[in-house]
Amino acid sequence: MEKRNKIIYWIATVWLALGMLSTGAVQLLKAKEGAGGLDSLTRLGYPVYLLTILAVWKILGVITMLIPKFTLLKEWAYAGFFFAMSGAIFSHLAVGDNAKELFGPGLLLVLTVVSWYFRPADRKISFVN
Repeated sequence: MEKRNKIIYWIATVWLALGMLSTGAVQLLKAKEGAGGLDSLTRLGYPVYLLTILAVWKILGVITMLIPKFTLLKEWAYAGFFFAMSGAIFSHLAVGDNAKELFGPGLLLVLTVVSWYFRPADRKISFVN
């Protein structure tokens, strides 16, 4: 069971890291098209400077998630990913986008939850009295 959980964790975590890193790069470069790019952000009604903020936090979150230790910081990274992706889903729903636009953030949201749930004990906060 432990081996299965570790495999699930690493598959979800690697895919999550790749997804966040690639969308962060698109946003950092202010690419016009692409997941979370300039076209998407302006269509949703957000200011352009938000691209840089999201990109930096995504990239820092990926680094935090992949390096050992810093369990509290990892919790913050997972929370940030969860809020960013759930916010993206609700933003797309608010402007009436079709289901195709929900796939990317929906997948990253599911990967966030799966990675967080199956993370090994040494990547969890321990409350020792």
